[in-house]
Amino acid sequence: MNRVFKALSDPTRRRVLQLLQSGPMSAGDLGKHFDVSKPTMSAHFAVLREADLVHAEKAGKSVIYHLKLSVLEEALLGFAQSFGLGTEAPAPVAEWETAR
Repeated sequence: MNRVFKALSDPTRRRVLQLLQSGPMSAGDLGKHFDVSKPTMSAHFAVLREADLVHAEKAGKSVIYHLKLSVLEEALLGFAQSFGLGTEAPAPVAEWETAR
């Protein structure tokens, strides 16, 4: 979980994950969205791979990145549960309205 939150702590990496929600993208296509050098983007990709949030596959000279949403969901669920959240069914809407 620590690796996931380290990866999510940077706005560039969060934006990469947002871009990958629409589908796999090459490193070059992702890099076009940021005003940083290729080595800097490579470092961001490495952190995302280390956290297991993305899968990289070689396609000729390109690297294609895929979002691994299940890993992100697991980490967020584990985080919520560490605070006792998500262990109960949500309250019915009527209870929320009267609680305000």
